[in-house]
Amino acid sequence: MAALGWLTPRRRSATARSVLAGEASAEAARKSSQEAQVTPQAADREPEFPVIGDDKAAAFFDLDNTVMQGAALFHFGRGLYKRKFFETRDLAKFAWQQAWFRLAGVEDPEHMQDARDSALSIVKGHRVAELESIGEEIYDEYMADRIWPGTRALAQAHLDAGQKVWLVTAAPVEIAQVIARRLGLTGALGTVAESVDGIYTGKLVGEPLHGPAKAEAVRALAAAEGLDLSRCAAYSDSHNDIPMLSLVGHPYAINPDAKLRKHAREKDWRLRDYRTGRKAAKVGIPAAAGVGAVAGGTAAAIALSRRRR
Repeated sequence: MAALGWLTPRRRSATARSVLAGEASAEAARKSSQEAQVTPQAADREPEFPVIGDDKAAAFFDLDNTVMQGAALFHFGRGLYKRKFFETRDLAKFAWQQAWFRLAGVEDPEHMQDARDSALSIVKGHRVAELESIGEEIYDEYMADRIWPGTRALAQAHLDAGQKVWLVTAAPVEIAQVIARRLGLTGALGTVAESVDGIYTGKLVGEPLHGPAKAEAVRALAAAEGLDLSRCAAYSDSHNDIPMLSLVGHPYAINPDAKLRKHAREKDWRLRDYRTGRKAAKVGIPAAAGVGAVAGGTAAAIALSRRRR
């Protein structure tokens, strides 16, 4: 019996050790099985993005030539011209300013100030509600068919992941909000024109939302929304938006101009090009489709004016 008494505790101890060993072995086998299922190709893939359910992340999209072909302000101008807000000579001047800016790819302060003054003089004295209503019509007439499907899909991916998506543009905020609403986006940051009692004064509140101002707007919105910019994404076609793109952890160059393409490659940013005319990208002409729209719109407006005479 003494021998049996000596064996009993040992058996119990061995059983406990066996359980522990068995559990450890099972865990090792499970891990090994999971690792075996990950092929080298799968391990090298980019991580899933956007991350579903990440409420600290959001996406910020430039508008002109990123979400939409051409300049929103020019398309809006075409609509206002159709509604007799200004004369043919004003449209031709405005169109030339837009074309010069897109072709040159750089800002001339005096040139841009002239363009802003022209645009503001057009809406001065009109009611904000009137322009918002007209904006809905103009979107259907000139903008709806100019949305880049590829960029729209990127925005939808963020929405499907439960993230907020904002447009960030130098275009008037009223127009930007119309476009954002029509695309089912969260909202828009845009240039704010001063109004008193619902009537435009012909002045701006501050400066146009352009270049560094976009980055400041995104930074402020992220702080207000409690976002982690390192988990956010930003999309643009222009080197002018490098400050905004540099703020986030996931910058994308969309239909990039030559300077942004070069910068994106140096920084290993992701690039997407949805333009059919690859020649435009090679020669460094930013958004050839936008320039074409400007030229075509001007020609059409002048022809229409002549027919009316």
